[in-house]
This record gives sequence, structure tokens and C-alpha cells, in this order.
Amino acid sequence: MAPAGVSMRKALRALGLTVAAAATVVACGGHAAGATTSVAAAAAGEAATAPPGDWLGFDYDAQRSGVGPADTGIDAGDLGSLQTRVVQIPGVADSSPVELHGAVVRGRVRDVFFITTTYGKTLAIDARSGAILWQYVPRDIGSYLGSPQITTATPVIDPDRAYLYAASPDGLIHKLAIADGAQVRSGHWPARITFDPAREKIGTALNISGRWVIATTGGYDGDAPVYEGHVAVINRLSGRLVHVWNAECSDRHYLLDPPSSCRADTTFGGSAIWARAGAVVEPGSGRLLVATGNGPFNGSTNWGDSVLELSSGGGRLLHNWTPTDQAQLNAHDADLGSSAPALLPLVHGYRLAVQGGKDGLLHLLNLRRLNGTRGGAGRRLGGALANVPAPGGGQVFTAPAVWSHDGRVYVFVADNSGTAAYVLHVGRRPRLAIAWQNGSAGTSPVLAGGLLYVYDEQRGRLDVYGPVHGRLLRSLPAAPGHWSSPIVVGGRIIVPTGGSPDDNAATSQVFIYHLPGL
Repeated sequence: MAPAGVSMRKALRALGLTVAAAATVVACGGHAAGATTSVAAAAAGEAATAPPGDWLGFDYDAQRSGVGPADTGIDAGDLGSLQTRVVQIPGVADSSPVELHGAVVRGRVRDVFFITTTYGKTLAIDARSGAILWQYVPRDIGSYLGSPQITTATPVIDPDRAYLYAASPDGLIHKLAIADGAQVRSGHWPARITFDPAREKIGTALNISGRWVIATTGGYDGDAPVYEGHVAVINRLSGRLVHVWNAECSDRHYLLDPPSSCRADTTFGGSAIWARAGAVVEPGSGRLLVATGNGPFNGSTNWGDSVLELSSGGGRLLHNWTPTDQAQLNAHDADLGSSAPALLPLVHGYRLAVQGGKDGLLHLLNLRRLNGTRGGAGRRLGGALANVPAPGGGQVFTAPAVWSHDGRVYVFVADNSGTAAYVLHVGRRPRLAIAWQNGSAGTSPVLAGGLLYVYDEQRGRLDVYGPVHGRLLRSLPAAPGHWSSPIVVGGRIIVPTGGSPDDNAATSQVFIYHLPGL
């Protein structure tokens, strides 16, 4: 049975009644300037409702599927009646939000979303009013405020719903109390994951797998050496750094201090792990998948421009896929690791993943035979099952969304050249075929409630599609941006805007599109 608010909205539509869209601007830390009660709610004598839900991390889950709740309270018929709330925040959230339903924050039960700005401020924002409930500010923020030293890492919420993990540009991962933003300082918290944060950027979304918080590092614009791309695994209870896996000098399982102690390459730095999704967690096994950028490759200790499968906990390299043109990718700044592997569901015994990159291709990989063999990691190049052009042949800097529907597997990809849906075909040899495509740019797509949401950061709008045939259902006005992508849960769509080249802007806007009364 549909929730009461949803049923009332549908009944009003059946009677030919409409709900006007309204926009309210919320000042930093302030409350909504106008009422948000809907016509439907007023007619019913109650507030609109939507199915409750959490959105705990980037792309919804640890495997980075990009597929959120099946019921968000928003269907295609609701898109025209959504209201808009605009929240101004102190800084730029060049990342994505996460959200908790019914969290106790500042002594009250609320729906709250959390974002981290480029200079490491983490904000808790009331999803209904837009009020900033608390903010955590790194104590050393003055040392890098206004500089190019930033973070674009999306925070992640602990499964116990009591804590949030967030990055700051000084190389630390912080454990913050959901209730009031207080930082945990017991044990080894905050946890240091780099000794050279001015060169090693924490740019990717944090993840959680079992006992571990997982972070990865890369470099800054221009790949200024020397930095070391690595996977850092933290015990989420104690804050102790339990495993480090370095993409160069992978035989050294500790933070390199200084990174220049590994001198494998000084041209493009050290095989950055910088895709928006960061480390992808394989369901069941807990194995980690990452993709590296520019760097040398020797099949033993240096793993530039490769897809890598690590053991659960990140302590051991199990297998690799390294394209046959790895040397050319490295020489031409054409990072394979501009995107992370996207996991597909198990089909006919195949464990598959899709890897995009700056080469403008999507590579279909068999995780059981990453380099074409069942052997371990090594020097062998190639082994992809199939390749298909990315949307418009563009460079892929985004995380694909993977959706199973009516017996078919869809992969949705957006880049600066377009948006497309691919369908998996499994015959003698698995392959991807284009189901539909268009020329609208986008960041990482998300699918929720049967609708596909793509933030067009160039035009400053949020496009909503029917996912099967690609029909544009609505374009919701926003503002231009960069890395961010939306979340859709509990009758609301939330997307931060702003970012490169304005990552040091003093303020930016977060757009909340919501059902009337929410």
C-alpha cells in the first residue's frame, strides 16, 4: 500500500489539481524563509509522507552500484510538482551528500544529510528546513584555506548510524558523532593516511567494508610529483591504520615517508587512485577493486594504468588487468583510472566489471580471469572481453550505475560528451550494446525509484530520464558544478553544486527538490 501522502497526491492529480513549485533560499545556518506545506497536505490535513530511507555512502552502497531505494516516494508523475529548496553553505561541496532518516541530531529526530567541503568542513543539514545543524571545522584549516590543497572525498556513515567518517586536506580521516559533530579523539582517531597531503590528495569517496574504513589517495592537478597512490584501510573502531597498499613499490606495506623514497616514476607522480568511487567492495568476498592512473608498470611492484583486485582488507594484490596500450596511456596522460570498476551482477557464472577511462572506451572485464588467465597478478597485458565507445567517445571521469531490470542488466554512463545506457548480452562471449544515448553531459548517474537522475554540471540542471528508453522526463534547474552527483531518498533529491575551477569559493548552493510538505 502506498503511503498516505503519496496516495493523496495521486488522488489530487486524478481530480485535475496541481501543486505549484516553490523555491526557498536558506541562509548559512538559517531556516527556510517560507512555508513548505503542500496543497495536498493542506487538503488532507496532514503533512506529506514518503518512504523512509538512508543513503550511507557514495553511489548508495559499498559496491558503488549507483542504484538507490526502489521506492523514494517520487515517481514520474511527481516531477512536475516538486518544490525546490536552495541551501547556501560556507564553502564548496565538490562531492556528494549522504543522508540518515530519523537521526537524533541536536536533541531532535530529523532527516539529516551530510556533506564535506573542499577545505574539510563537514556539515550536518536538516533535509526538511535546510538549517545547518552543526559543522566540524579542521583545527588547521587556516594553513591551507584558499590554497589548491583540497579534498573532494564524499563522507561515509557508519552502519551503527552513530558516526560519520570524513576527510580533510591535511591527510586525516575524522570520526564525527552524528548527534553533534564532536570528533572522536580516542585510540588512533583521527587517522592519518598520508605524510605529504600537499601532494597526495584525498579526492575519492570513503567506503566501509566490515570492520574497515577504506580511503585512497592520488595527486593534484598536473600530477605534480612526488606522490604515491595508495589504498589505506583503517579499523573503524580504533582508528588504527591496519593495511597500506601502494600502487608503486607495492612490496612496501606502509605509508611512504617521504613518498619520494619510492622513485619508480617522476614524470606523472605515482599511479594515483583518484576515481570518484575510490575503492569498490565486492559483495560477499569483500575484495577491493581499484583502478590506477598514470604511472609505470612492471607487473611486480609498479601497477600504473591498471585495474587491481585486492584481498578483503587490502593487504594483498590478487590479480590485475592492464591494457595492452598501458605505456601509451602513461606517456600521454590518459589515465585508465579516471573511473573505477563498476560491478555487474553474476550472470551465467560470469563475474563481470566495466572499466572506463580517458581513452574514451568502456572495457568489459571478467573478474575470474582479469588478464585472460586464472593466474595471479603479473606482467601479462590485455585480456578484456570486449570494448565499446563511451558516450560520444568522451573521457570517462564518472562512476557508472548498474541496474538489473526485467531480466536485463543495464549500465548507465555519463561524461562530458553525453549520457548512454548499455545492455549486457551474454552469449559465447559477453558484450555491451548501446540501448540509447544522447548528447547531454553528466556526472555519475544514479537510479532510484525507477527513475534515472543525471546532473548536467555544464548546463547546471538535473535531468531525469526513463531508464529503459532514455526519454527525458524533466530537467530541474540547478547551478553549474563539477564532481557532485545527486542522492534520491525519502521524497527528496539533493545535489550540491559548484566546484572546479572555483573550489576555493566562500559559498555554494545545495539544491533540494522535494515533495510538497517534505
